[in-house]
Amino acid sequence: MINRRRPPLGILPVAVAVVQIVGTHFAAHRFNDSLSWVAVLLLLAGPALLLLRRRAPGPMVAGIGLVTVGYVAAGFPWGPFPLSFAVGLVLAVLAGARWWAWGSAAAAGVGFLLLAMQHGESTRVFFVLVWLIVVLLVGELGRSARTRRDEYRRASMERARHQRDEERLVLARDIHDVVAHSLSMINVQASVALHLAKKGGDAQGMYEALENIKSGSKEALSEVREVLSVLRQDAPRVPSQRLEQLDELVQRVRGANLSIIFTPPVLPPPGWVDERVENILYRVVQESLTNVVRHAKASRVVVAVHLDDAHAAVTVTDDGVGIGLGNEGNGIGGMRERLGAHGGTLTIDAANAPGAPTPGTRISARLPAPGTTRA
Repeated sequence: MINRRRPPLGILPVAVAVVQIVGTHFAAHRFNDSLSWVAVLLLLAGPALLLLRRRAPGPMVAGIGLVTVGYVAAGFPWGPFPLSFAVGLVLAVLAGARWWAWGSAAAAGVGFLLLAMQHGESTRVFFVLVWLIVVLLVGELGRSARTRRDEYRRASMERARHQRDEERLVLARDIHDVVAHSLSMINVQASVALHLAKKGGDAQGMYEALENIKSGSKEALSEVREVLSVLRQDAPRVPSQRLEQLDELVQRVRGANLSIIFTPPVLPPPGWVDERVENILYRVVQESLTNVVRHAKASRVVVAVHLDDAHAAVTVTDDGVGIGLGNEGNGIGGMRERLGAHGGTLTIDAANAPGAPTPGTRISARLPAPGTTRA
């Protein structure tokens, strides 16, 4: 947060004192009158009390009101002498000392009325009372404007903080998905290479497995480095995973001795599918394939991605051991959160009818277009 420096405390009292003394002097000179040293002291006392506006705004405005009424009661020449009282009332209201301000104005008004009854100056007193009400209303309007401005600033800061938290959450999910997927692929390829090394044959297969480990780890490190660089800079990030990269993702998983039937989306996508939506769909496919490799013990997977003007759908079906009764892990929870943040849903159920020898698992994700009704 930027700390704004306040202006020096003495600038306002000096300016008000100059206006009061000079203005009242010329007003008195116009009526062939002059200011005594007591009048000058009273004209300086009000601005001097403005020095308390930050520490004690309530007593400040009460003291200035007393000085102003005393100046009138002493019968000194009229002029802009109430300026310090007006400034004090506004500052007190803005500082939250509303009862001090209204009470001081009411007490000063009663004092002016008593003086008017004594000296018969009803016109001037009426003008002063109206002036007090107007000044207080100006202070209240200023206070309301400041309150609205502070609330707007707090709301903006809260929105910015919430957006930063959302960005960090997205980054955390991306790191989880990248690391989990990459380590799963490396583990499978390493198992293949180890198996071939024990058999002592198929050097070409061993070479391909090691090459897949090298390329997969390099890509994972590059993506994690990109995510971490954004996290260090604390800047908004546009997701880099696009639908065009799904073919490459599927090819990497095929290298884990898994048969995959892939139905890619029709590109270019509809206009409502932006970069964030593409990233969500990519991560859903990635995490689904990671779960298949790590847990399903499947030999065949069917992946389909469908896009139209109303929704986007991803379906990943395997012939593995089934969904079981275990709790959902971070990966599936992350998919639900990604989809739910954009109004989408995730469904996980058995792929085949009950009693089939290989029940398998079907993961279905649906993401509606903005402005459409979720099925």
